[in-house]
Amino acid sequence: RIVAVNREALHSAGMLAPQQEERRIGHEYRQIKRPLVANALGRGVAPVNNGRLIMVASALPGDGKTFTSVNLAMSIALEKDVHTLLVDADVAKPHISRLFGLESRQGLLDLLRDDKLDAESVIVPTDVPGLSILPAGRHSETATELLASARMQSLAARLTADTERIVLFDSPPLLLTTESRVLASIVGQVVIVVGAGSTPQKAVLDAVDLVGE
Repeated sequence: RIVAVNREALHSAGMLAPQQEERRIGHEYRQIKRPLVANALGRGVAPVNNGRLIMVASALPGDGKTFTSVNLAMSIALEKDVHTLLVDADVAKPHISRLFGLESRQGLLDLLRDDKLDAESVIVPTDVPGLSILPAGRHSETATELLASARMQSLAARLTADTERIVLFDSPPLLLTTESRVLASIVGQVVIVVGAGSTPQKAVLDAVDLVGE
């Protein structure tokens, strides 16, 4: 089924910019996405290895990571000849799944548990053209091990088999979990969200160190 994106509910949850700020915030996310899309698809630059796999992370909770994941995904979905897949990889606190009413659906963890499960059958299309969602899936005590498994690398390859697809992972905070560090080893691009005036500088530097080169 196609999921209807309830913009009013997203506004109420603080996941979309206030209406009077929509134009300005939309312009800012266009600036953020431009180098990401260029690196992913080789538009004007050499394509980055695994550049169509993008991780959105933060050092700590509350920095605005999920807000950025949602708005960045919707902005990239506006691109011509691009399909955006937003993956809820914050499996301990699956905010994306809850926001879109998909917390009871099969998702990422189910695909990693069962490699015979068809990824395309689990991906949920939305009524926003060019935007689909992969929920977190059913909870697992071994989420870190699943994300670190060879299946995760195989799944990443399956998700990018469609050459017009850009995959955006909403990641757990880098300094609180090991899952995010595993994801960082798979993707080609990382966006680190920093809370202006709130995220300690040391936390940002530590997060960058964890991501590595």
